[in-house]
Amino acid sequence: MTQNGREASTSRPAPGEDSRPVPEEVSGLGLAEKASLTSGSTTWNTTAVPGTVRALTLSDGPHGIRRQGEGAGDALAIHSSLPATCFPPAVALGSSWDPALARRVGAALAREASALGVDVVLGPGINIKRSPLCGRNFEYFSEDPHLTGVMGAAVVTGVQSLGVGACVKHFAANNQETDRMRVSADVDEQTLREIYLPAFERIVRETRPYMVMCSYNRINGVHASQNRWLLTELLRGEWGFDGLVVSDWGAVNDRVAALEAGLDLEMPPTGTDGEIVEAVRSGRLPEEVLDLTAGRLLALARRLEGRERFDGWDAGAHHELAREAARASAVLLKNDGAVLPLDPEARQRVAVLGELARTPRYQGGGSSHVVPTRLDDAWGALRAAVDQAADRSGGQAITLTFAAGYRLDGAPDAELEREAVAAAAEADVALMFLGLPDAAESEGADRTTIDLPAVQIALLRRVAEVCSRVVVVLSNGGVVSVAEWQDSASAILEGWLLGQAGGSALADLLLGAHSPSGRLTETIPNRLSDVPSHLHFPGADGHVLYGEGRYVGYRHHDTLGTDVAYPFGHGLTYSRFEYSDLDARETGVNEWSVEVTVANTGERFAQEVVQLYVAFEEERPTRPRHGLRGFAKVGLEPGAAERVRFTLTGRDVAQWSVSRGDWKIDPGSFTVEVGASSRDIRLRAGLSTPGDGYAAPLGRMSTLGEWLGHPVGGPVLRKLLGDAPALSALDRVDPALLGLALGIPLAKFSTFGIGLTSEVVDRLVAAVREPAPGHAG
Repeated sequence: MTQNGREASTSRPAPGEDSRPVPEEVSGLGLAEKASLTSGSTTWNTTAVPGTVRALTLSDGPHGIRRQGEGAGDALAIHSSLPATCFPPAVALGSSWDPALARRVGAALAREASALGVDVVLGPGINIKRSPLCGRNFEYFSEDPHLTGVMGAAVVTGVQSLGVGACVKHFAANNQETDRMRVSADVDEQTLREIYLPAFERIVRETRPYMVMCSYNRINGVHASQNRWLLTELLRGEWGFDGLVVSDWGAVNDRVAALEAGLDLEMPPTGTDGEIVEAVRSGRLPEEVLDLTAGRLLALARRLEGRERFDGWDAGAHHELAREAARASAVLLKNDGAVLPLDPEARQRVAVLGELARTPRYQGGGSSHVVPTRLDDAWGALRAAVDQAADRSGGQAITLTFAAGYRLDGAPDAELEREAVAAAAEADVALMFLGLPDAAESEGADRTTIDLPAVQIALLRRVAEVCSRVVVVLSNGGVVSVAEWQDSASAILEGWLLGQAGGSALADLLLGAHSPSGRLTETIPNRLSDVPSHLHFPGADGHVLYGEGRYVGYRHHDTLGTDVAYPFGHGLTYSRFEYSDLDARETGVNEWSVEVTVANTGERFAQEVVQLYVAFEEERPTRPRHGLRGFAKVGLEPGAAERVRFTLTGRDVAQWSVSRGDWKIDPGSFTVEVGASSRDIRLRAGLSTPGDGYAAPLGRMSTLGEWLGHPVGGPVLRKLLGDAPALSALDRVDPALLGLALGIPLAKFSTFGIGLTSEVVDRLVAAVREPAPGHAG
């Protein structure tokens, strides 16, 4: 039995058996040598066996390489790593909706990793944003598994394109920092399969990542590090993973149990290799299990051989790539009266308010903290851009003033607030840089609120009283509430955490050198209590119940039609786009094509993110109303149009069936929706599927309704009803009684004296013993 309480599906490969032959070198190793390969030699290095395998170097690096230098002050070198390009974290890069850009960032990470002597980059993180309170949300892409999988796969592809390994993390259901090393994520299998596992599955199948990192938490009571269903039956057996499973740092609780479950490498080392040796000698652990693990370490080392090595990188070019990525990631939420972009050559007074304009927040805290090669701030970038505009226009340009307005620690400061309000009163436009302090978002702790600091909201209200055109630029790694104060702002630019070039990127967008093209990858709720996980997060007594099930993010809000501040997929540009000529048609059995024309009807070049959803209309929902199944980012000049094409397969309309242990496609109709957000659907078209042909096996405890609706059992039972007068009364009962009867297991009718005896039921079951096979495509 798995930890989900069901037998492993017999239609799938043997549960996680590694069919590759063990390398000959392994047979020549001693038991202690083989055991030593299953843990590191240092915090960041695997163990070498002279003449057989070299030590590999691992490094944190979801958005930049955090390589520990000599003489680091702490074991993890969180604040003393070697300088590297700090690219936008996943919260921002995901908002670009641009896989091609993500691949380029991944390749740049690989080049820097190679130059710094790193073999495997520990990233990307692809956990789903279940709650906006998760302190590590800045390291994750989205609340949606499709978008997360596509963007994560792009980063992995980019990293591994230069022969450096990527390590996908944290596997799995690691959606909070509270009690993260012990908490049990109690989540049903259908929710796991449809929400929390698909991104991992896509990346494993499509990119063959070198490593997968297990998470700290338990899943339905079993630690991820010693969860055989997760690491062996699912990851290796079903998905075909052929890389190495490494622990999160400190995630192993039982060395032998972890090895048996499929965990290959404990990091960092705990000096407990002797436990492995003793387990083999005592017969508790088959030596074949150890041989398989040692073979995987050797296979990884071989996979890393022969790759091109780089001595360095072009720091300027990588900074410009970071700037491009940051520009593509910021999301324009609101732009009333087209207050943005500001014309840098127009005579106007602009007050730049907020310490975050001068002291930028560009990444979150914890193990992903990168020491940047350089750092741009928005205040300096705005001044430089305005000076250049003045040179072009012969002196006619924006006049900029600055006031800090607040302290970053959130303490009230009346003098700073007074100075900012005075500057706003003299300005035509107030550019306010607001956001969360460093301490609010870090690995190891969850947030308790999604509100901005009170001193910032108070400052905004006072500024809005003296200046009619207020632009808010946000800096935050997790969603913040805007409902309380957005009426005080004419425009809101969600800047997330944009990496080391974020300041210049924001100046590019605010002054109109580029049009914003980011889109929300998570819903912005009106209030924290509207979040579907609110009543369950972060749990208590060592357990957190995923009580919202599959209804995560927009799947909850759009199914119920609840009001939100801004929906999933939302984002404005400085142009306009129209959608037309939707063509959705069947191209094969459970295969469809969807095409739509998108045109730029505005006055400037801009990019649109075309989003494809598959929707199911039900009076009483049995599944989320719709889900993202495709997207494309297209850049168009004014007046230009492009035909955008998508392909759908059976998996796109399938649900996970726990009883079947597989994906299932029910016959029926569905709708394809194409639009600019989950709630800005421009065009719809109806399609249908014949299903997958699967007929569930019938038994004595299958209900009358299940028998009558079955393609094989229905005719058999109806023939019996027609041949036996005592049973034919079932066809003549009134609708209310029939509804009652349809829900009764067939075996229970033996007590009602209508001829369905136990022997008759047994004959019926024997007659339908061989159900028709089917699959989800």
